[in-house]
Amino acid sequence: MKIRFTENAKNDFEKLQNDPSKTRIFKDVRKTLAFMETNLRHPSLNTHEFRGLNGPNGEKVFTAYVQQKTSCAYRIFWYYGPIKDMVSIIGITPHP
Repeated sequence: MKIRFTENAKNDFEKLQNDPSKTRIFKDVRKTLAFMETNLRHPSLNTHEFRGLNGPNGEKVFTAYVQQKTSCAYRIFWYYGPIKDMVSIIGITPHP
């Protein structure tokens, strides 16, 4: 699966990358993205639809876990497309 970052997600990623206090979270984000590239159904991702949010063309949005059992655990929000075998990351943020 190819991964594409929206501008918002790219900014989220770069903020984590450039913040020394977020080194562990950034490492976990990279690990999650690696799982997403190879297997969106990997058990540690706990992938599921995120209701109440749609992609730019009405696509269903999903969430993948970056962290678990952590206060304000980080999640990656994404949708399928815009082309086959691609997902678009729309946000990397603490769980709302």
